[in-house]
Amino acid sequence: MPVLQDRVSIEFSDHLALVSLDRPEKYNALDLPMMRALVEAARLIRRQPDVRAVILSGHGKAFCSGLDFASVSRRPASVVRAFLPWLGKANLFQRLSLAWRNLPMPVIAVTHGYCFGGGFQIALGCDFRFSSPECEFSIMEIEWGLIPDMGASVTLRDLVALDQALELTLTGRRFKADEALDLNLVTRIDEDPLGAAHDLAHRIAERSPDAVAAAKRLLTSTRQSSERNALRRERWGQLGVLMGANQREAMRARREERPPRFRRRR
Repeated sequence: MPVLQDRVSIEFSDHLALVSLDRPEKYNALDLPMMRALVEAARLIRRQPDVRAVILSGHGKAFCSGLDFASVSRRPASVVRAFLPWLGKANLFQRLSLAWRNLPMPVIAVTHGYCFGGGFQIALGCDFRFSSPECEFSIMEIEWGLIPDMGASVTLRDLVALDQALELTLTGRRFKADEALDLNLVTRIDEDPLGAAHDLAHRIAERSPDAVAAAKRLLTSTRQSSERNALRRERWGQLGVLMGANQREAMRARREERPPRFRRRR
């Protein structure tokens, strides 16, 4: 099991990548080593063509309590370097969220305890969010006189209306999982969210990894697109799937009434 900077662990099992924030004594608060470890975890998973779904959870009493200001403020030069995008379009803080959104396979965040600030933005970058009933959420940056800067400008707009996003961002108030569900900020509430996430991940893993990746890419890339562009991407995405061996295997398995034997993702 890879452990990155004593902050994040990854386990690969049955076509799944199980990622855990592992700083429980700090409620998985984000310091710079944990940020780098999370981005590196996403990079490692991207290089594993056998992985068909990812589950991202937090060890201990909380998913993530947000930024560890006490730790980060002691390293101002490192913060400045992390804030600059350099040659990319996103800096380290933004890649914390967008790295999961940009993976080819679906990512399920499992939240419990606290899901605040940067932790909430990481969850928003995932494709699904399964929450325990008692989990508390907050876009907390306003309490520090800041704006959310870990990808929320991209992820939040896809989930809630502008007035709702503004209200949560401008007040920083805490709210429970049932309200998060009503606002479309979580996908499901479950007494055992990790178990529910495993069930969904295994169901996804039974499908063609090429079709799953193409469907995620299509729906995430066209959400803000024109109709013309969306339909063009849909045509080209389907053509790419039709040319792959996994689509032919799915057809054969259906005709022969047997489980499919898919190749690794192209």
